[in-house]
Amino acid sequence: MWFTNVVSIALIINAISAATSASAKNPLSNHATILADNSANLGFTLYQNMAKAKKMGNIAISPVVVASSLGLVALGGKASTASQVKTLLKAAEVKDDQFHSGLSELLTEVSDPKTRNVTWKINNRLYGPSSVSFVDNFVKNSKKHYNCDHSKISFKDKKSALNSINEWAAKSTDGKLPEVTKEMEKTDGAMIVNAMFFKPRWDQQFHHKMVDNRGFMVPNSYTVSVQMMHRTGFYGFFDDSTNKLSILSMPLSHKKSTMLFIMPHHVEPLDRLEKMLTKKQLDSWLSKLKETAMAVSLPKVRMEVSHNLQKYLEELGLTEAVDKSKADFSNMSGKKDLYLSSVFHASALEWDTDGNEMDTSIYASEKLRNPKLFYADHPFIFLVKDQKTNSILYIGRMLRPKGEKMRDEL
Repeated sequence: MWFTNVVSIALIINAISAATSASAKNPLSNHATILADNSANLGFTLYQNMAKAKKMGNIAISPVVVASSLGLVALGGKASTASQVKTLLKAAEVKDDQFHSGLSELLTEVSDPKTRNVTWKINNRLYGPSSVSFVDNFVKNSKKHYNCDHSKISFKDKKSALNSINEWAAKSTDGKLPEVTKEMEKTDGAMIVNAMFFKPRWDQQFHHKMVDNRGFMVPNSYTVSVQMMHRTGFYGFFDDSTNKLSILSMPLSHKKSTMLFIMPHHVEPLDRLEKMLTKKQLDSWLSKLKETAMAVSLPKVRMEVSHNLQKYLEELGLTEAVDKSKADFSNMSGKKDLYLSSVFHASALEWDTDGNEMDTSIYASEKLRNPKLFYADHPFIFLVKDQKTNSILYIGRMLRPKGEKMRDEL
């Protein structure tokens, strides 16, 4: 009897330990996990559509924040206005309450500054015309699930209204994002505005004093003067000789997420790489990463990017919410008097030398004597991939960093 009890207790302890371990590896509920994967897939498709647009420069979008904006549309919408959102996120089988709680769970997990030790300020605001009243239950639930503020705004004085939106964005990002937009085509509907500031903190810092001015080559154009930061260390690396590109993986502080850089071997526009870029292809590249001695040089820059995602989301299937004659936002305003006129998605991103203290013991390693070079002096794609939830926190490209045009010495 004694032996049986001991065995039973041991089995119970092992079961609890296994459950705790599984929970630590996968902290999300099943519906949140589905939404993490599907938001990533949507992010890749959205990025590819945006990259095809003429005169599109730098890109920066957060798939999890885009998904939460879509959640806001579903929360305020009825019938097919709401169901199109779930179709877009391939979550038609997820119940409404699990859909909103799942998106909320995902966003809360990936943006917690205490557990992640990176700066990511996410601010969401829904603007409605001054003639519209928001339903109390919608206001309460949108704040609960999506941390979204609400404001009514009059566009009788368009300049003043735009200033008000830009001032809110600047204030909510501590001045890092001075402007969301200079112009607004449609002013008679609801506007969702995401204002974000993202600053990765590296798992190991760059050399603070090893920063110098270098040239960043813009394809078919000119060279821009940028500050470049440098360090050597061991990082995940894969050189894809077939597709003539390199991939570098650099963990962020606490190692819960990693920053990925995908760069062609030579100076060229990024459309060739962008056509390849899918979640499946990324997973294939990531499976081939090997810890490698690297000499890394990255631009020490800040970039501000703002996109109106409305037309791109419409192209992907969000057709009713943006159509004044079809939209049903009666859960938002109490009647069918509203449509979605804009989805402004704006980010300030800042890369600098900050990170955890460097492990100097690695410099005694023979392997660091001949490191491979990753020198980001021409356009590249970047992603922030979350290790804990398998979601994509950011996907974007740097075509042209801020900087003065350099004189051609030839």
